[in-house]
Amino acid sequence: MKVLVVDDEAPARERLAALLETLNNYTVCGSAANGVQAVRLAEETQPDIVLMDIRMPGMDGLEAARHMSQMDTPPAIIFVTAFEEHAIEAFETHAVGYLLKPVRGERLQSALEAASRPNRAQMGALGGTIGDTSRSHICARVRGNLELIPVDQIHYFQADQKYVTVRHEGGEVLIEEPLKALEEEFVDSFLRIHRNALVSKHSFSGMEKNSQGCFEVVLKGSGERLEVSRRHVAEVRRFLKSL
Repeated sequence: MKVLVVDDEAPARERLAALLETLNNYTVCGSAANGVQAVRLAEETQPDIVLMDIRMPGMDGLEAARHMSQMDTPPAIIFVTAFEEHAIEAFETHAVGYLLKPVRGERLQSALEAASRPNRAQMGALGGTIGDTSRSHICARVRGNLELIPVDQIHYFQADQKYVTVRHEGGEVLIEEPLKALEEEFVDSFLRIHRNALVSKHSFSGMEKNSQGCFEVVLKGSGERLEVSRRHVAEVRRFLKSL
């Protein structure tokens, strides 16, 4: 079975790889130092199991696991953590394995043997239980591959029927997530301007009336304009005054 090792500390990665070498039927298919690298390597190497640290800079292990759950064949996730027992209980109920640091060979083998692929519902429950903070990246499927878009590079989300367009610095992608859920998750960094649009607070340049007398938000840099519905004009005006 192919195993991907993820930890932000090189000695920890090396130790896990060395332990895996002593076990039969397991091979290291790659190693990553953070969640972003882990998701990209998982898509590239298609591991059966991922040994994942939780606390890492940038994207942590919990968010990486949520993104991996969107793969066509999600890997089994075994968290490797220094968390105390009471913290682990929160996600133990979702049948996702864990190992406490320092990892011992016999515990590693037992966890690998017991690993089962978590389904999307389990990973969603995990994210809802422990991942209370908003994601650092949005995951989209582009030409069959997963693409990670940093949230701080997104200009706006715009809904159109069952899809949401994510407009970002590098272009745009489509995702299938409810706009309402995105609004709740990113309430601190995005503002609703219309029933179909959320705009990054960093992307506002101003608000102006068009030739038809309707208000539009003007975006920084591009000068792109998005319609503001009448019910949201006052809120947008208050936000712009606060800048």
